[in-house]
Amino acid sequence: MTAPAVRAQPKITYSAIGGNLDEIHDRFEEAHRRVADTFGGTFYSIVDGAEIKGSGTTQESRSPIDRNVLIGTFASAAQSDVDTAVAAAKRAQKIWGAMPWQERIAVMREIAERIRERRYELAAIMSVEIGKTRFESLGDAEESADLIDYYADQVQENGGFARPLGQLSPNESTQDVLRPYGVFAVISPFNFPMALATGMNAGALLGGNAVVFKPAEGALRTGAFLAEVFSQSRLPKGTFNLVFGSGRTIGDYLTRHRDIDGIAFTGSHEVGMQLLRNIGAGGPYVKPVLGELGGKNATIVTGSADLEAAAEGVTRSAFGLQGQKCSACSRVYVDKRVADKFLELLVAKTKALVIGDPTKRDVFVGPVINQAAAEKFEKAAAAAKRDGSVLTGGERLQTPPYDRGYFVAPTVARLPLDHELFQEELFLPFLSVGIVDSFDQAVQESNRSQLGLTGGLFSSDETEIARFFDEMEAGVLYVNRRTGATTGAWPGVQSFCGWKGSGITGRGGCGPYYVGQFMREQSRTRML
Repeated sequence: MTAPAVRAQPKITYSAIGGNLDEIHDRFEEAHRRVADTFGGTFYSIVDGAEIKGSGTTQESRSPIDRNVLIGTFASAAQSDVDTAVAAAKRAQKIWGAMPWQERIAVMREIAERIRERRYELAAIMSVEIGKTRFESLGDAEESADLIDYYADQVQENGGFARPLGQLSPNESTQDVLRPYGVFAVISPFNFPMALATGMNAGALLGGNAVVFKPAEGALRTGAFLAEVFSQSRLPKGTFNLVFGSGRTIGDYLTRHRDIDGIAFTGSHEVGMQLLRNIGAGGPYVKPVLGELGGKNATIVTGSADLEAAAEGVTRSAFGLQGQKCSACSRVYVDKRVADKFLELLVAKTKALVIGDPTKRDVFVGPVINQAAAEKFEKAAAAAKRDGSVLTGGERLQTPPYDRGYFVAPTVARLPLDHELFQEELFLPFLSVGIVDSFDQAVQESNRSQLGLTGGLFSSDETEIARFFDEMEAGVLYVNRRTGATTGAWPGVQSFCGWKGSGITGRGGCGPYYVGQFMREQSRTRML
């Protein structure tokens, strides 16, 4: 009897979806029903391969869709638990780092496959926990696995990061190698709680380091899922450790720890700068900090743009995941000659977005993450109404079916170019639009921000396109991208690197230089 053919699962990214959509929806809904039965449990930190009881205090994870839904209770680690985790990681790193690189990447590729096998379950958890739509959540899970494989490819293609150097004499042999630092603290954000956490952990581990991982307080259940997958792998005990706790206590203590050799972090500029200060306080010398520190991303719409494509690309980029992406389009500078038509299209598309429970099939906009985010939205909307004009949105949604969550209306505001909302990173479904006289003015205004993560352009003028690539002060640039004006980077397709205040090393995730940053260079000369 011939064995049935194995059907390949379609790849789901943030900007492209392949395969049978009905099948994808059915599988997500089945997984959603299954994981809902698991909510409400208690979860513990994992240190040296075992659960620990922690400090006696707990954190709750409740859904921003419905505050009555308790996803789980999480026992916070004590500072002594962090000490134990760092010590365990330091011991385990000697074993893991001494393994041949071929064995390390084999272990990590197995983890990637395990994530793929469970991606619908993972996506359902993420969707409920942080308010992500099903396709955004599935893309997050898919990217997690792809990041591991892409970073493993980097180690393989570089032969484990070892290469011969030149000679000054015939009896001299010199080799250049990259070697692990030791133990990395990994601090992840809530918005991509699987992909960004997995990418940072994978980069550290593939570089031969051990890890102490603290997930975001808004995504604790997703962090526990990742820890479960890693803990069930062939990683040596203690190589990967998970600690729950607040950023002000456990996060701060971890990043100041004398035996932490480096930090990988994704989050706000403010917190990233504090981590730089912390790592300097953690010992007698400077240690590496790999950081992506947010964005205030601009899109330029010129007089030659395809306005339909521009309006769609901006809408998707500004309001996907409720604007809670460091890559989200939060500013638009549009040429005055086409401003009226562009704004008409933009407002119409924004009004057409379906707002609601993001686990549902047709919803595009879910809730913001918490009460603080909702209050920040209200403050920004009030400022826009006072100083400019709100073209659509500007309201918090608090009547049924929105009353039990943190829902706000996607907002487009026309503002004076010097308004503070063009500079402040809101991390909300809030888009500021400014009218400009020329392409030169648009570039100048775009580059005024201290942040420089992503940028977009809609134009059919080849000179403008060339100048945009050369003059825009941001690390990830897109031209005429209808599926997302400033969003949608994918491993090995778009390197995700921040300029200015958006990054620390100048080399980002998803790109070809990432893993090497978790290692330090050593030159080995031997006289023959």
